[in-house]
Amino acid sequence: MRRMLTGIGLGASILASGVLLATPATAASSGSDFNVIFPGKKPATAYHVENTADVTGGRITAKSVVSWEILEDQVVDNGKRFTSFKITTRLESRPGKDSADAVETSKTCDLTQLVNDHYTWFLIDPSNTCTAPSMIYDGDVFWSADSTIVYDIEGDGKGSITQELLGSPLVHG
Repeated sequence: MRRMLTGIGLGASILASGVLLATPATAASSGSDFNVIFPGKKPATAYHVENTADVTGGRITAKSVVSWEILEDQVVDNGKRFTSFKITTRLESRPGKDSADAVETSKTCDLTQLVNDHYTWFLIDPSNTCTAPSMIYDGDVFWSADSTIVYDIEGDGKGSITQELLGSPLVHG
């Protein structure tokens, strides 16, 4: 019985020290807004992208959530708005606060069908969330989430437009 209690006590001590040493959950987010004006009578639309660097369980992840709403009450033209709408989410690091970013991981998500099928979208859902692969968190490095959207408006003849978005605040420590 004494051996069993010693083993339980030792196991509890190890578990407690592991809990004390575990990396706390931390997240840093920032949002960007931009409007798209379409040719013809398609409704102008406001887009919002929230970039988040999230530390959970000793790993850091970058994700971007895209939401949008029409700026006009009436939808006169139900036609296709985009030939392409893609977001690239990047997990970036830098050795010092004022150093240049280095891309650690990235992922490009094609949201073309989703934005064409829905005039308004406020859900936080896997379909409108782009998540770059996670990495092991190193508290000595400064981390951030960043993203870029590249879209091509149907019928405007201008080709692809690149929208640089505001990255998350730095995560460190």
